[in-house]
Amino acid sequence: MSEKPVVYYFNGRGKMESIRWLLTVAEVEFDEVLLTTREQYEKLLDDGALMFQQVPLVEMDGMKLIQTKAILNYIAEKYNLHAKDPKERVMINMYSEGLTDLMEMIMILPFTPDPKPKLDNIQSKAKERYLPVYEKALTGPVYLVGGKLSLADVLLLECTLMLEEKFPDILKDFPNIKSFQGRMTQIPAISRFLQPGSKRKPPPDEKYLKNVVEVLNLKLPL
Repeated sequence: MSEKPVVYYFNGRGKMESIRWLLTVAEVEFDEVLLTTREQYEKLLDDGALMFQQVPLVEMDGMKLIQTKAILNYIAEKYNLHAKDPKERVMINMYSEGLTDLMEMIMILPFTPDPKPKLDNIQSKAKERYLPVYEKALTGPVYLVGGKLSLADVLLLECTLMLEEKFPDILKDFPNIKSFQGRMTQIPAISRFLQPGSKRKPPPDEKYLKNVVEVLNLKLPL
């Protein structure tokens, strides 16, 4: 039996959360090493574990994987959550990268002195630029690409749940996405992940912000 993947990150969402989501949907059990001190991070650097001196880091299949998109694509390819041909692959990648762009706007909010203008910008872009694309793609099909569950679907669910935390009514004009959400949350692995006590992380708070700043030796505002 192969060893479980090990993920190295802070005790919060950040860029690791999409990886946690994808491993969960693939029904892959994983262990977590939570970075709470600068010394832990420096040891990873000294050991040569961080190719570009950045986390997330995932130890998996005898490799030390970094760069979020590379990790997501590896997991998706390995567990049949990617495409069956190049045309489907590029569609999944385009949908996925749009979602990661949008989620990264939300991720940076805790590090922003005045988040209100950024929140307004996120809401506007989500409603006018991003969500209409997915609403149209889900007119008829159950999943975004190829008639089967993929990385893009997992990221769409994660992203829309994040948006609803900030803007509870944001999906009221996007019925196809809302229906998609309902279907996705019925998948047993996802249903369990959404319950208290799972490895899903809560929205970032002051404790998370302080932890990231201390471990990475950041200077705020970014």
